[in-house]
Formats: sequence, structure tokens, C-alpha cells
Amino acid sequence: MSPDSIVQWTWGLWLISWFAAAGWSSRTARRPNAVSEKVYRVVTAAGAVLLFGPPNWRWVSATLWHPGNATRWALVVVTMSGLVFTWWARIVLGRLWSSGVTRKVDHEVIMAGPYRFVRHPIYSGIILSVLATMAMRGTEAAMLGAVLIVLGTFMKARVEENFLRRELGEDRYDAYARRVPMFVPFTR
Repeated sequence: MSPDSIVQWTWGLWLISWFAAAGWSSRTARRPNAVSEKVYRVVTAAGAVLLFGPPNWRWVSATLWHPGNATRWALVVVTMSGLVFTWWARIVLGRLWSSGVTRKVDHEVIMAGPYRFVRHPIYSGIILSVLATMAMRGTEAAMLGAVLIVLGTFMKARVEENFLRRELGEDRYDAYARRVPMFVPFTR
């Protein structure tokens, strides 16, 4: 199998497993404004179409670079690592996970596992995998798609943080946010 096909299969299996595990979640107690959720979902979905669309969209996108074979294999490892990181975070989050921004019954600030290093490890892992996939594709469409996915993810993280501050208490959430960076471990 080629590095490209392995990355496609990896993303596909991750997506299937991610949604299959959606039932493993507590009951939702509250959701934020539905408009903000729609905006980041549309931005992220548009990015996914561009990133994961056919690599030969010559009428839409020019190839900007051609990574060598060794680089492509390294990007496979980076993509897989990011997606494994998302699963670690999701397992630690447990029944508090949701595909949207929500407050679950008995919600609390999680500070264990990857949540010790970043406040949004699922988003961090997705961003890492998206950037590696974009680098492997090397097209304008992939680059624009990655930018849109990162933008949508950042928008969702901001909505989530504002919502959780209101729902769980500013003091408690802000104390966590002062200690732990948003996306990139060991940064302030």
C-alpha cells in the first residue's frame, strides 16, 4: 500500500470508530447557541471537502510540492500519531465527550491524561493529523482545506471555552486555562 492510501484508510477507520463510539456518552444537560455551532461545522466541513477531495483536482488546485517517499512515510506516522492522541483524549474524557459543544450531566473540568498538556487534546490531535495530511497532498486545495479545518477547530474551541466558563464557573475554568495551553503542549 502507498502512504496516500494508508492515510486515507487511517482517516476512514478513525472516522468510523469515532462515530461508532458516539453512543458512549452521558446525557446532555445544556447546549450553547445553535448558530455558533453551525458556523464552525460549515467551515470545518468545507475544509474537509478540500483536504480529502480527489488529489487531482487540477481544475481547482495546483500541486505546490511533491514530498519524497521517506517524507510521505514520516507523514503517515505523524497522521497516525495525531489520531491516536485524539483517542487517548477521548478515552480519558469518557462519557463527557460530545461531537458538539455541550455540558453533560455531572460535567467537570478534566485535568488528567492529555488534558494535563493541552486544554483541547482532541482538537490538537486532529490539527496535527490534518497538517500532516495537507503536507502529504501538497496541493492548493489541501492547504486551503487545512486552513479552514484549523479555523473551524479554533472557532469551536473558543465557543466551547466560553460556554464551559459560564457553565462550570469562571474561576475554576480560568485557573485551568492559566496552567494549560489551548492546543500546543508546553507553550504559554
